[in-house]
Amino acid sequence: MNKFLTAVLCVALVLLTLCISIGLPIYIRPFYYMQIEALDLPAVTGHSKEEIKEAYDQVLDYLTLPGKEFGTGVFAYSEEGESHFADCKGLFRFHATVLLLALTTVLVLWFLRKKGRFTPCRPLGKHYFFSCGLGTVLFMGLIGALAAMDFDKAFVIFHKIFFPGKENWLFHPREDQIILALPETFFLRCGVLILGSALLISLSLCIVGLCLGKNMKSKLTIK
Repeated sequence: MNKFLTAVLCVALVLLTLCISIGLPIYIRPFYYMQIEALDLPAVTGHSKEEIKEAYDQVLDYLTLPGKEFGTGVFAYSEEGESHFADCKGLFRFHATVLLLALTTVLVLWFLRKKGRFTPCRPLGKHYFFSCGLGTVLFMGLIGALAAMDFDKAFVIFHKIFFPGKENWLFHPREDQIILALPETFFLRCGVLILGSALLISLSLCIVGLCLGKNMKSKLTIK
């Protein structure tokens, strides 16, 4: 039973790490605000910084908050464009659901451990933090390497995986003007932020796992 729960805990920690990293560019809106001038979006779109921020906020409100109607501020949009954002809203809900389930699982198992009802195993002979961190590092490292080789191709593959059989994500700037405010470079920077934060959290788990593993060995030696 301990092996099974340890496996569940490790999966939950990995998912939590990934969800937190993915959530950073979504919920920390100043990250996008900083890109407006950095990418010279007022010149690209023909709209002011405030108008771009309002349009972005309206889109993000629709994607992340219940009961919000779709809109893109001063930017025109098509039915196909609205349909794509509706698909995106489903992914955002899935992300939030996985995040809450992973966090709940970690907290419940932590509580059971505190009550002495669950004793985590030691995968690879080390603290489970190390295994979780190492697994995430290897996974994100592979994803990052593949994306770095050809980001344009990776961008297309991503959409084909998460929006199978659909082409409504292929925006035309004249019909769905919001795409001018969401250039590919912005998504590239989002990817770098996600990858960097996931690797940082994972490496931290590895280090903490190694330290905790040494402490456990020291206690056993003393006994």
